[in-house]
Amino acid sequence: MTRHAPYLDKFYPEIYRELGNVTRTLRDLYPEVDLPLGLIELVNIRVSQINGCGTCLSIHVPAARKAGVEEWKLDALPAWRMVREYSDQERAALQLAETLTLLPKDRENSRAAVEACEVFAEEQVAALEWAIIMINAFNRVSIASGHPLIRPRTAKKPE
Repeated sequence: MTRHAPYLDKFYPEIYRELGNVTRTLRDLYPEVDLPLGLIELVNIRVSQINGCGTCLSIHVPAARKAGVEEWKLDALPAWRMVREYSDQERAALQLAETLTLLPKDRENSRAAVEACEVFAEEQVAALEWAIIMINAFNRVSIASGHPLIRPRTAKKPE
């Protein structure tokens, strides 16, 4: 018998459903505050890379492609600071994502939000912060549960 961590979403599905409801509310909000879905997916991917969540990466990398994020941006994402071609908004969003995920002790988190307000409106920064909080929550649920990767339907299983 294979043993694994309990799937939190299976034991308490109502809580997991509420996380999904928050995400759906945010997806409705992004167009209202003029945040492109591709930017949100870049943030989701970067946070998932930092947290080491393969499940969320297997969901959000294809979603980023579908949202029009260029392949080279996905390839270079771990080294985004070294790549000049990321826009000022992408850089601010990625800095905010890293800061809120790593939670430095020197109040850098509030500095990142203030700096993000230089290229985004306050309501956009607030929506980005909610997006970052939610992907961190989903990363932790998937990591704690040991969720598997989500394979595309057309992908063949390794032999």
